[in-house]
Amino acid sequence: MTAAERLRVQKYLQQKFRNPDIEVRPGEGKDAPAQLYVNTEFMGVLYRDEDEGEITYDLNISILDADLPQVKPV
Repeated sequence: MTAAERLRVQKYLQQKFRNPDIEVRPGEGKDAPAQLYVNTEFMGVLYRDEDEGEITYDLNISILDADLPQVKPV
C-alpha cells in the first residue's frame, strides 16, 4: 500500500468514526499490511486487495477478551 493510499484510508476512517486520532501506518515489511493505531494503541491491520482492477481495503481488528469491560447481563 502506498503512502497516498494509507493517507486516503486514514482520512476516511477519521471522518467515518469522527476520530482525528486514527492513524494508518506502514507495515513492518515490503508486503506487510498497514497497521491501524488510535493514539498509541495498536488496533488492527489493513489489507489492500486488487481483483479485476477493483481495489478494496480490508480492516481486521482483534479484541482480546481481557481488554473488555465487565457488564451485567440484561
